Amino acid sequence: MPEYLPPAVILIVAALLIGPTRGHLRSAIVLLAPLATLWAIWQVPDGVVATVPFLDYQIEPVEGSDVRRLFATIFAIMAFAGGLFSFRQARWYELAAANAYAAGAVGVSFAGDLITLFLFWELMALFSTVIVWAGGTPAARAAGIRYAVMHLIGGVILKVGIEGTVVHTGSIDIMPVLATNFDTWMMLIGILINAAAPPVSAWLADAYPESSPTGSVFLSAFTTKTAVLALILLFPGEPVLIWVGVYMVMYGIIYALLENDARRILAYSIVNQVGFMVCAVGIGTQMALNGAAAHAFAHIIYKALLFMSAGVVVYRTGKSKCTDLGGLFRTMPLTTVCGIIGALAISSFPLTSGFTTKSMISDAAASEHLVVVWYLLAAASAGVFLHAGIKFPWFVFFQKDSGLRPKDAPWNMAAAMVLFAVLCIALGVYPQPFYELLPYPVDYEPYKPGKVLFYLQLLLFSGLAFFLLLPLMQRTRTISLDTDWAWRVALYRVAYGIGAAASEAGGLLRETVERIRGDVGRMGRRYLGAGESGEDRGVFAQAWPIGVTALWIAVLLVAYVVVYLL
Repeated sequence: MPEYLPPAVILIVAALLIGPTRGHLRSAIVLLAPLATLWAIWQVPDGVVATVPFLDYQIEPVEGSDVRRLFATIFAIMAFAGGLFSFRQARWYELAAANAYAAGAVGVSFAGDLITLFLFWELMALFSTVIVWAGGTPAARAAGIRYAVMHLIGGVILKVGIEGTVVHTGSIDIMPVLATNFDTWMMLIGILINAAAPPVSAWLADAYPESSPTGSVFLSAFTTKTAVLALILLFPGEPVLIWVGVYMVMYGIIYALLENDARRILAYSIVNQVGFMVCAVGIGTQMALNGAAAHAFAHIIYKALLFMSAGVVVYRTGKSKCTDLGGLFRTMPLTTVCGIIGALAISSFPLTSGFTTKSMISDAAASEHLVVVWYLLAAASAGVFLHAGIKFPWFVFFQKDSGLRPKDAPWNMAAAMVLFAVLCIALGVYPQPFYELLPYPVDYEPYKPGKVLFYLQLLLFSGLAFFLLLPLMQRTRTISLDTDWAWRVALYRVAYGIGAAASEAGGLLRETVERIRGDVGRMGRRYLGAGESGEDRGVFAQAWPIGVTALWIAVLLVAYVVVYLL
């Protein structure tokens, strides 16, 4: 690979070729382009590989490091698995948008300067919106517009922060900073919007479930995890991120427990899991940053696996509400098993990938004596098992039989699910090769007896609580109000009220103007009107005698002299 060629270019070229090609050639492009990108990623050495002059700056489109390669690697793997899952079912423009979307994520991973990062950041926003629209329903189109507006706002905020930083420092290099002034706060807020941090996280649960069964798989992987990488590169050790992350963890659990839609459960679960990563970035130690990177890697795999299993259910049944599903394990055994493996992984069950990565974050909090944070993360691990580890597979595959008897996944969807299910187990059973890819040296043993026993007890009692409270867990056809109510409903009502008030005020103004105009007209006709006879004429339109005229002139002259003398 030429040193100046960013690996993301391969996926961009693939996105351009998917539309004009057909049949097996298109399938080959969808499957081979991510593998070629993966090869190119591991040809990038550490440090800045290439520079491009732009105005008075040196753009660095490719800069290699361990953490950058790690994120780019999982993005390429995700692009391959997502392509395998969807190439026989998705429309060509969804596949093209997915490759461009993945290209943006890989581009952000290797961006060595803020300008390059921003350009790939916006590329992701553009083509992820197309993927939402590819859902093809009126709800998907509306959700896509809201999604685009939110990311446009986030991009503008990030751009303000970048421009301020460039103006005040003269540098466009990506380097660790803390949120200490307006510029850095704007960058942090812009990144947190993409990370789906509340109170602006509702775009995720609003848009992802409205995409197609294949589109949601791609959406689950890139946007929030590139935000995590940006936080690792720009804001490691920022204290506010600890509490932002803890809030995201709890927020995601509560809303996922309330939700009835299977894919919305998984969408809120993304917010929950990204909260663990954001909290780890805020802790900022080497173990914490290793934990954030490792958990992002593992999360992309098991979350995509969960969205794949949910996508197969939607693809085969056309239904996504938990109240409409149940008993699907009878005819969808492979999808059920893969969904359970993903649920166990997200719950940090021993011998799965979630256990070997998430526990690293908890240990980092304990090492820094963040006792409250450790307890909250432990409680959140139990909550994750409730909403994703048990609730999702139980209500989708095992609850009271819905009478549905759909076929299991098509072979390409099944192959993608099996691939990620194997990775979930492999990273849990033998994590040492994976630990060697992390940005800092790893001195961590996940399978200490005390730790394994603690997590097994935590998950066991969490599962017991679920079944004891099962009558309360039964879902109904309700809508959970989220923070987006403020601008989707309240702001609309305020704007409508202002418009109605303005319309009413305009009507009163028009009536007043008409009344004044009528009064002026009547006064004009009374004093200036010219009738046919002298008697019909207004006062000032009549012919006055010379004596009266002279009298008025004298009165006006006297008045003028008095005013002048005063």
